[in-house]
Amino acid sequence: MELVQKLSLYFSFPFVRYALIVGVLIALCSSLLGVTLVLKRFSFIGDGLSHVAFGAMAVAGALGMRSSMYLVLPVTVVSAVALLRSGKNARIRGDASIAMISVGALALGYLLMNLRPSSANVSGDVCSTLFGSTSILTLTSGQVWLCAVLSVLVLGAFLFFYNKIFCVTFDESFAAATGTNAELYNLIIAVIIAVIIVLAMNLVGSLLISALVIFPAISAMRLFKSFRSVTVCSAILSVCCAGAGIVLSILADTPVGATVVAVDILAFLVFCGLGAALRNGG
Repeated sequence: MELVQKLSLYFSFPFVRYALIVGVLIALCSSLLGVTLVLKRFSFIGDGLSHVAFGAMAVAGALGMRSSMYLVLPVTVVSAVALLRSGKNARIRGDASIAMISVGALALGYLLMNLRPSSANVSGDVCSTLFGSTSILTLTSGQVWLCAVLSVLVLGAFLFFYNKIFCVTFDESFAAATGTNAELYNLIIAVIIAVIIVLAMNLVGSLLISALVIFPAISAMRLFKSFRSVTVCSAILSVCCAGAGIVLSILADTPVGATVVAVDILAFLVFCGLGAALRNGG
């Protein structure tokens, strides 16, 4: 009863409700394309784009922008397109271009935050941006609505292009041979991932985004084999882990992003154990 009363007290505050709503939406969007990224071996793109978003956020802070989303989102989308294009360049391999862009953006962003600090606590700002320690607990209603709109767009795009994404994920050459514009749908995937990265920065920070995208997918793959089953399981698991992580972080007074990732890791270990038990039992 004491725990229930404590939770009721916390959820009476709007910022806690905002955090839970945004956390669930971000987790749902992140899990949808996590399966595609794992199967296409594109999971490293999350790291590169998250560092780009960090650099863009530093620029927005230096310019004194009231909402960094309006700069961070287009810059991250353009970078996603650039990374996709560079991956096809024989002179600069995809992994090398990601390393160049991500490390460069991270370093320049940190340098700019020190040269033009937006507040007196630069270390706190960097920690919050990298690890999402407090940003999700300071959301405004406008940010929640923006996140909701973007999440609906991501979900709608995924459902609308589901069959094409499925084809491009498993056999890009066959998809192209049947008349599917594989390059176009890879571009759509890159843009959706960029939007998800920007949304996820409020929850887990730029350094932990890949965990939010990848862990639910690889956990679901321990139990299921079909693309649809893995995607559905990944979405449900991601939402549950995000909700549990946010509640635990509030109750235990721990960093939100790190707590959510820790719950994802625990779920992955549980699914690994269940998968091993099913294989041995079969």
